[in-house]
Amino acid sequence: MLTLHAAELLVAGPGRAALPGGAVLVEGDRIARVGPYEELGAAFAHARVRRWPGVLTPGLLVRGADELLERTYYPDHPSETAELGADPISGAEALADLRLTESRRGNSARRATQKLLARGVVAVAGRLTVPAVRTAVVRSGLTLLPPLPYGAPPSLDPLAGVAAAEEAFHGVLEAGAPARFAVFAASDARDLLAQGSTGCVATVVAGRLLHRRR
Repeated sequence: MLTLHAAELLVAGPGRAALPGGAVLVEGDRIARVGPYEELGAAFAHARVRRWPGVLTPGLLVRGADELLERTYYPDHPSETAELGADPISGAEALADLRLTESRRGNSARRATQKLLARGVVAVAGRLTVPAVRTAVVRSGLTLLPPLPYGAPPSLDPLAGVAAAEEAFHGVLEAGAPARFAVFAASDARDLLAQGSTGCVATVVAGRLLHRRR
């Protein structure tokens, strides 16, 4: 099935000119075409159309996944938050006090991947050594990459600590590329950087809509 994702502005990648009224045509798990919505809509009138507010960009990449997913615990709501609070827990001593089993680590990572998808993240980079955590990442649809250098402390918001939003993009939007992108309630890439990734409206991975803000 063909799906046409259209937005007020499309930013295909670093160094690419922004396209007002741009759209991405998805076939299966790949991008078939990128261009103006009016042009693609006319050429592929039978395609399902999803129209989004804001800016459509490549999905985002988070570095330091081992720190975020294996050395941070995300309490389950509501069963644990009354005792532990809602904030993520990190630090060797605090984690040791929790006496985490591998199953709890995996469940924590699963909750974290949902938070990442809700921020437009499509890939994470890091060395994951806990099998249950790796499984949670793979099942989420996120791409797991080898470790990459990072300066600022790892964050669920990949736009934190970068000078330009494009630094957090994973790949580019072009014909033949994997269909993984996100839409944000922002006017352009500069506005996206100022707001952060919590304004994510939708996240598409392998052609599937894995997050949609309600």
